[in-house]
Amino acid sequence: MAYVPGVALLAALAVGCSADSDSSASDADSKPGGPTVTTAPPGKYRTLPAPCRAVPGSTLKDLLPGVAELPQQQQEKAFRGSPTVTYDTDRKVGCSWKSDAPDSTRNLSIDFERVVSYDPAVSDDDRARTLYAKKETAADLSGVTTPPGPPEKPAGSAAGEETGTGKPGGEGSAGPSPSASGSTSGTASGTPGAPGGGSEDLRPRVLDGLGDAAFLDDLLTRAGSTAQHRTVSVVFRTSNVIVTVRYGEQPALVTKVPDSKELQDKAQALARKLAEVISE
Repeated sequence: MAYVPGVALLAALAVGCSADSDSSASDADSKPGGPTVTTAPPGKYRTLPAPCRAVPGSTLKDLLPGVAELPQQQQEKAFRGSPTVTYDTDRKVGCSWKSDAPDSTRNLSIDFERVVSYDPAVSDDDRARTLYAKKETAADLSGVTTPPGPPEKPAGSAAGEETGTGKPGGEGSAGPSPSASGSTSGTASGTPGAPGGGSEDLRPRVLDGLGDAAFLDDLLTRAGSTAQHRTVSVVFRTSNVIVTVRYGEQPALVTKVPDSKELQDKAQALARKLAEVISE
């Protein structure tokens, strides 16, 4: 009978156990026929632009009348803008500006949000698409359109009936009737924007040719008991980034209604510039 030293015998046993363990682990990991986990692709954009530098100086001068008349130092401060306070500048940034002219006050703000999905089965684009859809739903673009100022009553009109809306005034109201979202749909200086009325349709609506999806909202409110303030918002999505532009005006005169067409045109033009900035 051959003699095997104790140390050699222990070494041989250890090698055998190790081999069996590796084989079992390999078999467990391979799991032939098991499901393959696929991770959704990341979004196109990994960074966001500097918001306070995203709007060209010439555009700011056009959007903020009155600033150009200020002393140079005050002009620079006004055009510099105020960055939005956020806790994750890699995900969300913004900037705002304000101008006070003799005839009106203008406000401008822009926001960029880079959407990231933490669900490996949901892509960043799909998550951004869901968030954008919620914003569009909240805007209630199907709300009733009404003129932005008190309607004029022609001679002989029935008491309690609003002219130009096709709806009864209801409880004797003489001002604009808000839509279901609480907004008064945008129309240019008291001219209804309904289709077929011979004027441009300025109601809140979906926009074409801006990012992957876009919409415009138009809100007319009263500041206090007299002055009227109009804010036009343009929201669009491009891949996994959602951009919001808000442009508003409050005239100095109580009797003046902010021009919906002017605000909408300028807000849309800025939104298209920002879409180019993101793509650069």
